[in-house]
Amino acid sequence: MSLAAPAAAGVPVFNLPLECEPGVDCFIQNYIDADPGAGAADYTCGPLTYDGHKGIDLAIPDMAAMKRGVNVIAAAPGTVTKVRNFVPDRRSPSDPLSDMNGRECGNGVEISHGGGWTSKYCHMKQYSITMRQGQKVAKGTVMGQVGLTGRTQFPHVHMSVYKDGNLVDPFNPSGIVSCDPRPASDSLWQDPPAYLPGGIVNMGTTSKLPKFEAARMGMVQASSFPADAPMLVLWVQAFGVRDGDRLEMKILGPGGPVIDDVVDLTREQARAFRYLGKRQTETTPSFWPSGDYVSSVRHMRGDSEIDYREQRFTIGD
Repeated sequence: MSLAAPAAAGVPVFNLPLECEPGVDCFIQNYIDADPGAGAADYTCGPLTYDGHKGIDLAIPDMAAMKRGVNVIAAAPGTVTKVRNFVPDRRSPSDPLSDMNGRECGNGVEISHGGGWTSKYCHMKQYSITMRQGQKVAKGTVMGQVGLTGRTQFPHVHMSVYKDGNLVDPFNPSGIVSCDPRPASDSLWQDPPAYLPGGIVNMGTTSKLPKFEAARMGMVQASSFPADAPMLVLWVQAFGVRDGDRLEMKILGPGGPVIDDVVDLTREQARAFRYLGKRQTETTPSFWPSGDYVSSVRHMRGDSEIDYREQRFTIGD
C-alpha cells in the first residue's frame, strides 16, 4: 500500500496525535499486538507491546510534563462522533485503579474520517477536551491534552484506528505478520515515525536517594546543589529494556569523574528504574568542587547505542 494510493482511494493518512518530538519529549511505549496467538509482538516482531493490545501508546516522560500540558491533536481530518471529558485524572501512576468498567479509555475523542474509517484517542486530561460531537476537525486540530484517566499507569494517549469496526495497524495496514523489515510506504502515516526499540524516558541528578514514584512524577532532579550536599545521585528510567542491555552512567565534574559505571540489565522490562550515587567523604568539613558538572546516561544494546541523554548542573555559587 503506497502513501499516494490511500489518499486517492479515500483512505485516511495520519500524523502522530501529539504535539511533541518523538525520541526527545515523547515516545511509543506500546504498539498493536501483531501476534495472533497467546504471545505478544509488535509489527517488527519486537517486544514493545503486550498480549491483546489494540492501539498505539504515545507516552510523555512524566507527570510533570503532563501538568505543564501536552496537546493531543487530530491525526487526520474528520467529524467528531464521541466525546467524554468528565473522568478525573489519578493523582499519580501508582494510585489504585478504581472501577473502570466501561470507562477504560478514560476521557477521549472519536473521529469519523468517512468511508468507514474512524480513529479513537484515550486517557486525556479531565476537562481539557475542547471538541463537541458533530464538530469538523482538520488534521492537527488541538483536541485536548494528555492525561492519566481510565485504565493506565503512565501519562499517554492511546490511539486506535478502525475500518468498518475492525482494528487496523497504521504501521502494518496489510496485516501481514512478518519479521522482515517493512517498507515505509506500507503504512497509513504521512511521515512514518522511526521505530525506537527502547530508550530513556527521563533522567536526573539529586542529592538524596530517589524513589521510582518520585521519578515518575518528574520531581527528582535539580540544576544546582550546595557544595556540602551529602551525596550526588544519578537516576534514569528506561523503556523497552531487554536482557543484556546496559546503562553507561556518568557524572563528570571539575575534579574529574564522580560516577563512571555500567549497570547491566538482566531481564525484559517495559520500564526500568536504576540509580548510582556517591557520598561525601567522611572527613569534616567536606565539599564537592565548585563548578559545572555533566550527568549522562547511554543506553546500549550490544555494540549499538539505543539512546543518549545528558544534563548539566552546578555546585557552589
